[in-house]
Amino acid sequence: MITDELLDSLAEKAQHRVVEDVRIGLGYTAVLLDDGACGLAYTFRDEAADGCSVLQQAGTVAGRAAKEVAAWASALDAVTAAVGVATLNALIEPPSKALEADLREVIRVRPCDVVGMVGYFGPLVSFLRQRAARLHIFERLPGQEENAFPAWTAPTLLPECDVVIITSASLVTRALDDLLEHAVKARELVLLGPSTPMLPEVFAKHRVTLLSGVHVVDGASLLRVVSEGGGTRDFGTAVRKLSLRLDG
Repeated sequence: MITDELLDSLAEKAQHRVVEDVRIGLGYTAVLLDDGACGLAYTFRDEAADGCSVLQQAGTVAGRAAKEVAAWASALDAVTAAVGVATLNALIEPPSKALEADLREVIRVRPCDVVGMVGYFGPLVSFLRQRAARLHIFERLPGQEENAFPAWTAPTLLPECDVVIITSASLVTRALDDLLEHAVKARELVLLGPSTPMLPEVFAKHRVTLLSGVHVVDGASLLRVVSEGGGTRDFGTAVRKLSLRLDG
């Protein structure tokens, strides 16, 4: 699985780092390491365990080796997995070739393209509809949006898409591997969102052409936003939006 590849790629660095702080917010989970680096992952709060405690290891995470906590990215429980993915992201230094750019500035869409969007990214919808022939949106809980389909239909419709945009939150639910396998026709294959691990050496092997994520530059501010239930609109200057093309 891609999670295993990420863990292998970061294993050496993880040996030398310790988790200093963890915040599990309503929108995102953040992990701060002892060197000041901070990473994010989406919080699937609807999948949190019932009862007073949503994380079995609560109260004992800070002070653990980053290698141990990063391994939680493979956990079946979505909250535990989010802590693991956020730790992986904290271990990654942004590639030197990454551009400080929004996805809309770098994505390649043609007028004849069928676009598949796994996960709802509101700011992209009108942009894509103006530039592509069709847009399919796949969501766990599809709303009233035109051409929105339940997530379970993705395996049927993704193979016909020329451009596929996949939420990096699918790493937390362990769905990313299958989604990439279904994007067999995609000329442009994008992994998008604050949960995105900016590791080109891992994703280039899976035909991903573009990574679009964030780099946390103000860990203290980011932790506060996450703790107060904030999301991407609230991150502000605490993060930089980065995009990295993998296909030249």
